[in-house]
Amino acid sequence: MAGGFGIQGGGGGGIPKDYPGKVTPYVLFTCIAAAMGGLIFGYDIGISGGVTSMAPFLKRFFPAVYRKEALDQSTNQYCKFDSFTLTMFTSSLYLAALVASFVASKVTRSLGRRWSMLLGGIIFLCGAIINAAAQNIAMLIIGRILLGIGVGFATQSVPLYVSEMAPYKHRGSLNVLFQLSITVGILFANVVNYFTQKMANGQGWRVSLGGAAVPALIIGVLAFILPNTPNSILEKGNPTKARDMLRRIRGVSDHQVEAEFNDIVEASKASEAVKDPWSKLRKRKYRPHLIMSVLIPMFQQLTGINVVMFYAPVLFITIGFGNDASLMSALITGGVNVVATLISVYGTDKWGRRRLFFWGGGLMLIFQVAVASLIGWKFGVTGQVDNLPGWYAIVVVICICVFVSGFAFSWGPLGWLVPSEIFPLEIRSAAQSIVVCVNMFFTFLVAQIFLTLLCHMKFGLFIFFAFFVAVMTAFIYFFLPETKNIPIEEMSQVWEQHWYWKKYVAVDGPPLPVKV
Repeated sequence: MAGGFGIQGGGGGGIPKDYPGKVTPYVLFTCIAAAMGGLIFGYDIGISGGVTSMAPFLKRFFPAVYRKEALDQSTNQYCKFDSFTLTMFTSSLYLAALVASFVASKVTRSLGRRWSMLLGGIIFLCGAIINAAAQNIAMLIIGRILLGIGVGFATQSVPLYVSEMAPYKHRGSLNVLFQLSITVGILFANVVNYFTQKMANGQGWRVSLGGAAVPALIIGVLAFILPNTPNSILEKGNPTKARDMLRRIRGVSDHQVEAEFNDIVEASKASEAVKDPWSKLRKRKYRPHLIMSVLIPMFQQLTGINVVMFYAPVLFITIGFGNDASLMSALITGGVNVVATLISVYGTDKWGRRRLFFWGGGLMLIFQVAVASLIGWKFGVTGQVDNLPGWYAIVVVICICVFVSGFAFSWGPLGWLVPSEIFPLEIRSAAQSIVVCVNMFFTFLVAQIFLTLLCHMKFGLFIFFAFFVAVMTAFIYFFLPETKNIPIEEMSQVWEQHWYWKKYVAVDGPPLPVKV
């Protein structure tokens, strides 16, 4: 590969380590169960946009938006939903998740990954109950904050848990189950919204918001019965139990796990020697890890995907769909999201992370520009339109679906997978907290300013996001090495052999061979 972007596997002078192990029923169960933590994140993304497009909800909590959307027919279509309090309802969750991720880091390291998942499910359940019973804006925001804390704990711990439990040759596919779970949560929320908005008593929004209790109970119960990972058990000082767990999840004999277990022990000792992983992250040798932990989640949100997913019904109403049609269109995009994620489940370990990044980036770029062109053609800069033909609506939905599919098999799952697998154990919890923090900060930022940007930038907003898609695809080409089929405790090699990062993580001895 030109420029020395590829690597040869394994440590020890470029010779790959081949840890024995297979996808046993037990490891499959643990990874699927843990990945269900994505349901709470996905359900919230999907439910928010649907609820904020329901007239009874707007009339009760956001009457100014309701009057502008339902009663003022002269209002610029781009600006109908421009409301600070409405966007704060949606985005407050992500600010809470940002703060919670730092607390979750300490819990994850000291008590184990499963306890973070369990706490996340319990706190998310409390938030769902408060939101379903909300009588005023304050209760809505408090409930959203609790939901955000739950999301912060789950997203901090689940990707680490799956990466540590999965055999390295199948780590990508099993970790992508987390993103698949997010997409299923979004689809489930879209289905709930579609039916609850038809409720005659106008209380459908309570059912939608309260429905968050279902994924919260699922992750809470499953986290309670899940075992800790071998890495986590070792961190708590139980080597015999850790070896037994590693042997069980790999499905091989005791002597066959010796090499992998020794590497985990070595990593655990290095982790124990680090009393302050946050200061460790600032060291030169961890520069590539720190940069990836910031840029990958930042770029994931700057694709504009969450604009489409949690504002989909609002967005479709904005471009002329009725309430019922807008929720149906959001349901269609949610279904496409789930199906396209299966491509990543199949291909992450077969084709590699970089190739999926390129394919997804190309599709997103093309069809985001197409959406901008279509909206600009019909709505211009005035936001006024008299009649939208049926074929136009179909073309817009198709373009958005292709954009969503491009994200669903690339930046969606890989934005969580790649950071979770590149960090050494001694900085793993702290670095994953940065990933969650940055992800939630930019999710919050985009959610908070999207409707205002749509009002001021009009269709140009989609060109704005398309620009970042081009930038991030170039970044992947030049700076992200391939991590396919590299054991998680041997991941340092990808930096030692990379054309740019090797100057930061140079090791003593002869240079490792680089594939050019």
